[in-house]
Amino acid sequence: MKGKILVILSAFVIVSCKTNPNAKNDLNYLQNIEKVAIESSARNSVSTIQKGDQLVILITAKDMDVVKPFNQNYSSSEIIQTNALAGGNTPNQGATTISGPTYIVDTNGTIDFPILGSINTEGKTLVELKEELKSKMEKYIINPTVNIRLANFKVTVLGEVNKQGDYIISNGQGTILNALGMAGDLTTYGKRNDVLIVRTENGQVTHGKVNLQDASLIDSPFYYLKQGDAIIVPANNAKDIQAKQNPNTGVYLTAISIGVTAIAVIVSLFNK
Repeated sequence: MKGKILVILSAFVIVSCKTNPNAKNDLNYLQNIEKVAIESSARNSVSTIQKGDQLVILITAKDMDVVKPFNQNYSSSEIIQTNALAGGNTPNQGATTISGPTYIVDTNGTIDFPILGSINTEGKTLVELKEELKSKMEKYIINPTVNIRLANFKVTVLGEVNKQGDYIISNGQGTILNALGMAGDLTTYGKRNDVLIVRTENGQVTHGKVNLQDASLIDSPFYYLKQGDAIIVPANNAKDIQAKQNPNTGVYLTAISIGVTAIAVIVSLFNK
């Protein structure tokens, strides 16, 4: 009888350690995407130029000598290097280059552009500024081409991710999934349904939370990132429980399970 009880206890311990194959996987993103009709709003992806932004503006034309005055003090040997895929602690990994004269948007929201003078950038997108500069330069140059890049589009990823840090998105447009990918994805302890985004735009600080497991995330105003966004991934309950547990608890449970199984086997042999 005792042998049977020990065998039952052993089986219970072993079964309790197995995962339920029908249980919902809380680690997957956008789980209901096939059931959601998503119409991602284009307006959420548009960022306006902010004070302190570093704009790389290069003017080109068929005759490059003609555009030299507009690329004042610039040499093709000048290169701005950004770590598009690496955090601040991993220099040169996945680096991209942005070439051209750099203009800092001042506290008044303006840049001082050669020949054209002061240009107001406040409330404008990169595309809008590009069209404005092109229109102004057509008075001096035939068919000018204006290339604008944002050199310091930086976001910060903190919390339960594999690589916390600051990340620069070289093309000036990215999503929360892009940033989390750069940070090496969430750890298994990351709370995927309660990710916080803190945003500073036009001097105003706002925040919101997103659920990475819900496909409606793509329609969120925080899906497309903006300059200076901070993404904070909190820890889930498993991390809290682990933090409160004795670090040797797992070892003890394993030892007990093995001990119970061994005793059950020995008793079963003696009862034959």
